[in-house]
Parts: sequence; C-alpha cells; structure tokens
Amino acid sequence: QFQLVESGGGLVQPGGSLRLSCTASGFSWEHWNIGWFRQAPGKEREGVSCISGSGSSTVYADSVKGRFTISRDDAKNTVYLQMNNLKPEDTAIYYCAESLGNWDSVVSLQAADFGSWGQGTQVTVSS
Repeated sequence: QFQLVESGGGLVQPGGSLRLSCTASGFSWEHWNIGWFRQAPGKEREGVSCISGSGSSTVYADSVKGRFTISRDDAKNTVYLQMNNLKPEDTAIYYCAESLGNWDSVVSLQAADFGSWGQGTQVTVSS
C-alpha cells in the first residue's frame, strides 16, 4: 500500500523560507504527477503547484509565482516545495497528492483530479 507523507512545516516570520517535502513509500512514482495544495481555516482547498512525472513541466498558482519552487528527486521518492518570501496569507495546512493522469488533466490544479493524499503539514507565517 502506498503512502504520501509531508514534512517540513513550521512557524516562520513574514519574509522567511521553508522547504516542504513529500515522500512516497510503497510504490515507485517516477511517472506520477505530484501536486501541492493548501487549506486555510474556513477556506476551500486550493492548488499551489504541480510537477509532472518527468519533472520537465511545472505549474504554479498566481499567488505563489516567483516565490515558490517545486522540484523532485526520484531517487529519494521525494518532491520538494521551496517557499520563499512567505506571507501571512500563506498560512495553511499543506498537502501533497498524486495523479497518474496526463499533464493536461492536472495543470489547472483542481483537487478532484488527484488521487491519494498525504496527511498534511502545518505552515504558519506570523510575527
């Protein structure tokens, strides 16, 4: 049985950085698209970024473009989300999720297009 586990969250001041990790176990995922989503209290889950199975394609939500970078290390079965210049509005639980669909099916960052999800990691941006 495969599992996704997020880590790297925490409390950071505005303008600070964090690197989230999403690690898979139980399967080899080099062909899987991996997305990052977040959900703030009282808000719907929103797509943040996604990376294709090959690693050659990435997409970002407008709210994080230029600040967040997604990458993958298939040797470690891990996808990273480097978050720089964090803002209080980035505060949320961050989740990673997988999709075996083609890139066109996930590029719009809709949660319904992704299958298995991790448990999430809390990111709090506050002074």
